[in-house]
Amino acid sequence: MEVQIGKVKHFYSHLCVAVLTLDESLKLGDRIHICGHSTDFTQRVGSMEVEHHTMLWVKPGDDVAIKVIEPVHVHDLVYRIVEAAPMPHVT
Repeated sequence: MEVQIGKVKHFYSHLCVAVLTLDESLKLGDRIHICGHSTDFTQRVGSMEVEHHTMLWVKPGDDVAIKVIEPVHVHDLVYRIVEAAPMPHVT
């Protein structure tokens, strides 16, 4: 399952860093899916910065810079991939 958490606000191509505007929280290690007109890939969040300070977790309303594995475009949508918990076995 995927939950939309924000969108791309800016992309620094020489650093391969995207600035995201968030509507939901995001933490280090989350799997995200970035998609748009010509963008479609998933990755784990490996590093995040807010105003040049390394962050482990960011809240809604923050603009966060993350290293991305492919180029992105302004207005691309960002989704958090939510892994479903395994169903308990009932006997």
